[in-house]
Amino acid sequence: MIETPRAAITAAKVAEVADFFSFGTNDLTQMAMGLSRDDAGRFLPDYVDQAKAAIFGTDPFQTLDVDGVGFLVKHAIENGRATKGDLKIGICGEHGGDPISVKFCHAAGMDYVSCSPYRVPIARLAASQAVIEDQLNNPGKGSKGSKSKSMAASALKSAARLKQKVKSSKPTKSKSRR
Repeated sequence: MIETPRAAITAAKVAEVADFFSFGTNDLTQMAMGLSRDDAGRFLPDYVDQAKAAIFGTDPFQTLDVDGVGFLVKHAIENGRATKGDLKIGICGEHGGDPISVKFCHAAGMDYVSCSPYRVPIARLAASQAVIEDQLNNPGKGSKGSKSKSMAASALKSAARLKQKVKSSKPTKSKSRR
């Protein structure tokens, strides 16, 4: 688990003995930003409110802070893979179910995202969209890696199954009893 700024900064050394990197972005966000998620409820709404402090554009515990925490994540991915090219990399936590964060994960070259069960459909859809947008923006180059392609293919199949389930579970008109 890469959960501290130091682990992200020294990722090349960590990769020498790691089989994979899983970014614990909740803890990494807390440590990189010096914020306690438990205490943030008292001041974070003002920090996000554009009419008040406007320190953050979004809640950093909901959407990954790309400029700060994202910088650490990208650094760790680049340096970890420079040491071990086949290093499997992903995140776990609530950021794994946020569409903007999932798109960042794809762009950064992650292999997977993990999130709470109720956010899985959102994560799959966002992963599929990220791959499709990547292919549209970079025709002929393909996606950022075969693992991302397989993740997106799986997500697209799941989305199709989900669509079928939604279609098949539409309520039918029932005859009223008199």
